[in-house]
Amino acid sequence: MTVLVTGAAGFIGAAVAERLLERGERVIGLDNLNSYYDPALKQARLERLQRHLGFQFHQLDLENGTAIAQLFAAQRPSRVVHLAAQPGVRYSLENPLAYVNSNVVGFLSILEGCRHHGIKHLVYASSSSVYGGNRRLPFSEQHAVNHPVSLYAATKKANELMAHTYSHLYGLPATGLRFFTVYGPWGRPDMAPMLFARAILAGEPIRVFNQGRMERDFTYIDDIVEGVVRCLNKPATAAANFDPQAPDPATAAVPHRLFNIGNSQPVGLLEFISLLEQALGKKALQHLEPMQQGDVASTAADTSALEQWVGFAPHTPLEEGVERFAAWYRSWDQAEPTAT
Repeated sequence: MTVLVTGAAGFIGAAVAERLLERGERVIGLDNLNSYYDPALKQARLERLQRHLGFQFHQLDLENGTAIAQLFAAQRPSRVVHLAAQPGVRYSLENPLAYVNSNVVGFLSILEGCRHHGIKHLVYASSSSVYGGNRRLPFSEQHAVNHPVSLYAATKKANELMAHTYSHLYGLPATGLRFFTVYGPWGRPDMAPMLFARAILAGEPIRVFNQGRMERDFTYIDDIVEGVVRCLNKPATAAANFDPQAPDPATAAVPHRLFNIGNSQPVGLLEFISLLEQALGKKALQHLEPMQQGDVASTAADTSALEQWVGFAPHTPLEEGVERFAAWYRSWDQAEPTAT
């Protein structure tokens, strides 16, 4: 099987691509290697993938529809894992156009490629941020997501709507996965675990938003990969019991599915910092700040639908995941002191 993995130099994309390569798939990796964060980390992830004979890499922008169409035609993937996007809630306040170009126009390029080349299954990244102003926890796919609080969240909801439309019009099996705060080795330098680890080891203060009164459903990268691959193995189907008179947001009358993928064990931010301090053997200097625009105070995933669909839900204890992350970060920081 040939699988196109977009965002292959990214945190989740590289981990998914490696898992697919290890089980013998041919993987076509796509990434534009932009400078949203230090490309040295992206190149290091790519170097790991390029050790596999079944990996081929293409540097392209998603919004270049012509180049994406040519890639589909030349490589003929049978399935697609679409993980490329402009990430980051806070950055969407500074550079909104980047989010529309990559996350909306770029996603359309992928949908068109899938439509014209008979793709058997598209698995794509959504986000827990789509729940926006919802305060009912844990978040369920059955909840409406009509109140985004950032442009990033709005683009991810747009992706879900676009994928559903292509499933309806062209019968494209598509599965959207709402990721909850992914962390672990080879993570993103713009996210709290890497930001905190770098600052703690350097003796610099960390920025703790909302005075630390935050909860996140931290989800370990290996669990995310397992969920993605299991979903890829099981193409979306129409819900047999879908009722258009009382539509359930979690299902559809077409082959489109949505699943939360989170650890279902939300943890306070201060507790996470404490675990990271223990793993690194050094106390953090905390600078308490107000809530940032576009942020939410708490996230928590109801993953019962995912478990019912593929027989798996994330479960790695935070203590174990933070230990693994801290061990990796120390080795990376020593090997590449300027990369973070």
